[in-house]
Amino acid sequence: MMGSATANGRGEPIEDITTTALQSPEMARIADEKIRNSVTAVRNWVEERNYKGYDPGDGLTSYLRPLTFGNILAERILQQLVWKAPINIRPLAGIVPMESTKGRGFMAWGYLCLHKVSADDSDLKRALECLDWLDRAKEAGHIGHCWGNHFDFTTRTGRMKAHTPTIVWSGLIGQAFLECYEHTGEDTYLEIAESICRWILTLPRETTRNGSCLSYTARYQHSVHNANLLGAALLARTWRYRARPEYIGAAREAVRYTCSRQRADGSWLYAEDSQHHWIDNFHTGYILDSLKRYRDATGDDSCRDSIEQGYRYFQSVFFEPSGCPRYYHNRTFPIDIQSAAQAIDTFSFFADEHADALNMAKKVAAWTIANMQDDSGYFYYRRYPLLTAKTPYFHWGQATMFKALSHLLLAIGRKDAAVHRSESASSLAGDGTVY
Repeated sequence: MMGSATANGRGEPIEDITTTALQSPEMARIADEKIRNSVTAVRNWVEERNYKGYDPGDGLTSYLRPLTFGNILAERILQQLVWKAPINIRPLAGIVPMESTKGRGFMAWGYLCLHKVSADDSDLKRALECLDWLDRAKEAGHIGHCWGNHFDFTTRTGRMKAHTPTIVWSGLIGQAFLECYEHTGEDTYLEIAESICRWILTLPRETTRNGSCLSYTARYQHSVHNANLLGAALLARTWRYRARPEYIGAAREAVRYTCSRQRADGSWLYAEDSQHHWIDNFHTGYILDSLKRYRDATGDDSCRDSIEQGYRYFQSVFFEPSGCPRYYHNRTFPIDIQSAAQAIDTFSFFADEHADALNMAKKVAAWTIANMQDDSGYFYYRRYPLLTAKTPYFHWGQATMFKALSHLLLAIGRKDAAVHRSESASSLAGDGTVY
């Protein structure tokens, strides 16, 4: 448990945001205003830097890479030194801020949420600019739209070259295009979502008696639960508008695969192979969001129990009473900004069916803004027991938090509107007037 951590990134005591504080109407209004101010601050920070920033895995863009002589272990060491350094050593290592396709996707999604709240045309304009940029930035030489990192990345299993598309990047970006289609009615955005689906269907699959798993990349079969379902969610949501049997067939099998491997307590391992046996916060959030999108799009209720068990596990295990997000199921540190962002996003998404979800989203948001947002507007990367890593990553911290907090504002607005409609209906029904 977090317990003994005593200071935030600015050297101030960590704030404990209680549910009671959020229940007061005046405190709730102040909390909502803080969320709006936070969204504006991080948005300005990103836009002032023209959507460029650092990434946790960008270490191999350093001028020091030739010193690794192409050795995978040496490349991993360099990459990890840059990634895990307590201070940002990238300027010293010659690493410059870069574009991020996933970052642009999350920014577009966030702008669309804000436009639904405020109807400010500048929000929609920004969203369309990001999506147009993504259309132009798709990876070349593939059967459909897809995206990957702008840098090489080396793992224990080998080297993933820059611009290798992944189902995680492409599936999440595809959701932004579908959001825009639903919001504007412009067929162009649905056509791009279809194009992504065509690419997803070319990926290798692990076929089993209990469903099939879509691969993380096209290079070889790599079965990962959250990646599998991010692909399934896009296939299912696009099927809702195009009813292509190959979309729903692949999505259904992907859902069967991951649901059949849910653990008795409601959790999921990151993946089934032995080197990936961990349970973490934000990947669980991806799984829950994807299952809900599949169910909402298809009406297939076969995964309802998995969603309910997974949601209760997520809510009960991954958060301190203060709202601080825990990274793993069995320990809090490192407190990672991606865990915070995905938690806010997932709870906001589930607010339409769980009475406690919106307050949980607000609580995590309040804790994160108080303890991980810099005065200049950006969010810190991680908190450790004795220090805070303040490197300003673009997609990992700023874009994901912008989208999550914008989504939260939309969820708050929808709840307020529903309460207003209910109160108006009660007033009309109970004032004794005959119409």
